[in-house]
Amino acid sequence: MKNKITSVDEAIALVRDNDVITTTGFVQSCIPEALHAALEKRFVETGHPKNLTLVMCAGAGDSKGLGTGRFHHDGMLRRVIAANFGRMPGVAQAAKENRICGYNLPQGVISQLYRACAAGQPGLFSKVGLHTYVDPRNGGGKVNEKTKEDMVKLVDFEGEEWLFYTATRIDVALIRGTSADPFGNITMEKEALTLDAMAQAMAAHNNKGLVIAQVERIVADNSLPPKSVKVPGILVDCVVVADPPEMHRMNYGVMYNPALSGEVRVPVEGMAKMPLNERKIIARRAAFELPPNGVINLGVGAPDGIAAIANEEKVTQHITMTTEAGAVGGVLAGGSNFGSSANAHSIIDQNQMFDFYDGGGLDMTCLGMAECDEAGNVNASRFAGRLNGCGGFINISQNARAVVFAGTFTAGGLEIAVKDGKLRIVKEGRQHKFVKQVEEATFSGDYAKQKRQPVIYVTERCVFELTPDGLELVEVAPGIDIDKDIIAHMDFKPIVNKPVEMDPRIFIDEPMNLADDLFNVKLGERIEYDPDRNLLFINLEGWSVRKRSDLDDLKRVIEVACKEAGRRVHAIVNLDGFRVAEDLVDDHLALIEHLKQNQYMSRSRYTTSAFMRMKMQDKVGELERAPHIFSSEEKAHAAREAAALRRRLQHVERLD
Repeated sequence: MKNKITSVDEAIALVRDNDVITTTGFVQSCIPEALHAALEKRFVETGHPKNLTLVMCAGAGDSKGLGTGRFHHDGMLRRVIAANFGRMPGVAQAAKENRICGYNLPQGVISQLYRACAAGQPGLFSKVGLHTYVDPRNGGGKVNEKTKEDMVKLVDFEGEEWLFYTATRIDVALIRGTSADPFGNITMEKEALTLDAMAQAMAAHNNKGLVIAQVERIVADNSLPPKSVKVPGILVDCVVVADPPEMHRMNYGVMYNPALSGEVRVPVEGMAKMPLNERKIIARRAAFELPPNGVINLGVGAPDGIAAIANEEKVTQHITMTTEAGAVGGVLAGGSNFGSSANAHSIIDQNQMFDFYDGGGLDMTCLGMAECDEAGNVNASRFAGRLNGCGGFINISQNARAVVFAGTFTAGGLEIAVKDGKLRIVKEGRQHKFVKQVEEATFSGDYAKQKRQPVIYVTERCVFELTPDGLELVEVAPGIDIDKDIIAHMDFKPIVNKPVEMDPRIFIDEPMNLADDLFNVKLGERIEYDPDRNLLFINLEGWSVRKRSDLDDLKRVIEVACKEAGRRVHAIVNLDGFRVAEDLVDDHLALIEHLKQNQYMSRSRYTTSAFMRMKMQDKVGELERAPHIFSSEEKAHAAREAAALRRRLQHVERLD
């Protein structure tokens, strides 16, 4: 074994023209900045190495020129295979201008392809990307006309559609760790994430390539605990110590935060409270979708505010938040720290996290949206002249059990005000986000409907739901006019039946007692039994079945009420504004059938007004004498309704 410690210039001098290089990094974290800077410096000074192919997962840069943004110089890159272009704007511009070839593939696919390369396999079979712009029928992930070669193929296997992603052999891996011994064993004790360093190093090594590791420090021989070694020295060719230390920041905004590396655990009770603006309104509404005891993923932007809301509402301990970068548990970080987590339970490799996601491990995800169309398609990858890239969006949105898309209703200058629990649009955004057809489908509404995947779209002023018939407006914020504030700023008209009001607690700057809703603590208050008439009133107005446990809780409170009644009951159910997640419709019907067989003599469904009148039997005479107490649309029929109500009460046994 030899001493592998060398200077950064000596290591980078080994990179050749036309090499395929890969690098670690997630957004602004874990980037081997010293290696990137040295590679850029060599090219600028000598014109070599040139015509490189860059393969990378998430964006690795500050969106201004650092990280992989350093590789923008003409002639330096020939081809880019990446999940994100937004973090390297100069490279994205070169792709838009057809100066380089480019592929925008799902982050999880690229992450898993490293392992295929390491194992000498030709590629990867996956359903991720079907019916999106990555599907060969929709472009195959090519970002421009210059890009001709197909990297994605549509394959039929035993009657099912699959995508086959071709692996690209890796010549050079630029990785990062914390400590290294002279033999090249690498540990990551001060890193926020481990990402794909091991798989990337193995992919390059097994291709007889080059592995260069940037570290913070060198330690003595045989001093690293073997289980702490994340990349063994047998895979590493060169070790470079970052100099100056700023080249090894935890991320571009933080030199080092021990809570993100897991070195210490910090109190989170004192985390800053979000102001009641559009971002907090969106995060608050989306938080009602959180699955207790479930596993979730949060995207960047408006969605990552959910972590702050969960902390404010003291429900963080009841959910497990994860990031595609590998963080499990804790409080997800935002800003330059995005992808990491304070007080994480564990940190696993990125490819392992995507195995978990792709296999259906996520109970819910909340992701951002740049555009949404009438079919429920969402664009988060290419819009407004920007080549941003999909990142992990496709893997996550396609495979999570339930999806919440979150973002402002319009973009570009939107201003709102909240007063007395009502929302007012002070200044409308310049760009419509709800368009006739998205520029690029990063998420397929039709495919989601085929799979019966629950999908909702949350904005500061309303909520839409993806239904078999299309996008339906289901909730409206207090103070918002549907025609003036919603439909007038859409390029299509959604389905509008009977939208309910968004929970008023969202618009009052005080705790919402979210835990009560997530755990259905007050669900029993919706059940009332009248022993004289043997009627069980079940008021489900505005309530939603979002997860399997909701049905379990509903079954429990109804069975308790029936047991206390001591006999079969006539059930009167109010279903105004009641919604069931698409994948739970069959389970809900099974529950109804179970109750019919075991608890009910009959079951009737009523709208709110009829339901309440049924409960107020003793006031029927009063209603007949004073019909003015009815809502305006019912005034003309008040007397007839009261008479009909009397008849129904006399023949309740005939209800079904």
